Amino acid sequence: MNTQEQERIEQNVRRTTGIFALHKIRTIVDAELNEEIVRANLLRAILRYSWIALLLAALLLARYLGVI
Repeated sequence: MNTQEQERIEQNVRRTTGIFALHKIRTIVDAELNEEIVRANLLRAILRYSWIALLLAALLLARYLGVI
């Protein structure tokens, strides 16, 4: 092999290694984004339905105090 072929092979190896590393990084970023989406959806559901728990607590307190 001459030096041009050797340099070309090395460049292809570097390029392939870089592409592989970018795929790994993308996988990690996608996993983190999915975790954030799940947390956001959970928080949104808690905020959306927490008024029901507050209403239930108010009703129980009113019942305990004899208002109802």
